[in-house]
Amino acid sequence: MSLYPSLEDLKVDKVMKAQAQFAHTTTNTAAMPAITEGGDQQQPVTAGMPSSCLYPNLEELGEYMGLILNSDEVQRNLALLPAANNQVAVPSYSGVGGMVCPVTGTDVGIRRAEVRQGLREIILCKDQDSKVGLRLRAIDNGVFIQLVQANSPAALAGLRFGDQVLQINGQNCAGWSVDKAHKVLKAAAETHIELIVRDRPFQRTVTMHKDSSGHVGFIYKSGKITSLVKDGSAARNGLLTDHYICEINGQNVIGLKDSQIKDILNTSPTAMTITIMPKFIYEHMIKRMSTSLLKSAMDHSIPEV
Repeated sequence: MSLYPSLEDLKVDKVMKAQAQFAHTTTNTAAMPAITEGGDQQQPVTAGMPSSCLYPNLEELGEYMGLILNSDEVQRNLALLPAANNQVAVPSYSGVGGMVCPVTGTDVGIRRAEVRQGLREIILCKDQDSKVGLRLRAIDNGVFIQLVQANSPAALAGLRFGDQVLQINGQNCAGWSVDKAHKVLKAAAETHIELIVRDRPFQRTVTMHKDSSGHVGFIYKSGKITSLVKDGSAARNGLLTDHYICEINGQNVIGLKDSQIKDILNTSPTAMTITIMPKFIYEHMIKRMSTSLLKSAMDHSIPEV
């Protein structure tokens, strides 16, 4: 199933499952011979399959897709189905626990924005200035990445703002001060620095769909979400105010001007992801960092999938 299914995906998901189940059932029905008795031809009957199973949630599908699904209309259209020797092509779905994969399951933006549930190992080498391109921040006895410099070894290794550093060269970082963490990085070997990292534990990603005017339905200022449009995709899918936008389709936008963020939003596909962080954590993360440093030094490249 999709990493971040939206409410719109779930709607489409119901339609796809109903269509697939109907195609499968009618294939079995076409394979059964009709029973003729007394000159009257009876409709084929599928054993053990109640008629109500053909169309789950009919009223909802009718309202959403404008489909006519009453029994008379279904019977009139049964004759239009292909014969048993011409098998109906049923789309294949993959998922967990029998759940059908929503339409955004293979969206590139979702894969770029994925927050992996687990730990990963990163091997860094220092650049010609003996630096890795990281600034760290201590929060709740943990060490987090505050800044990833563009084109640095840290950026090339895929490290991101908000990642938690758990170990540096086998040493556990819990309880470390920022000064100690920077000191260990500075004293590390030039060609081999081993980090154990957890992906952005304070961040979450919400998938939304643009409406006909190209909007998802939220207002932001200086990168912070200030209000939601009633009944917009953002509100329906659980976006929250007083959260800062960290990524759009996996691309870091921290430090960018609102006009630059707007350009990225406008050029995003219809199904898009917004990665956000609560205001009180975000403001603590960037404390004592100038806006000019975030804008000029922060890595804003588009992650590779």
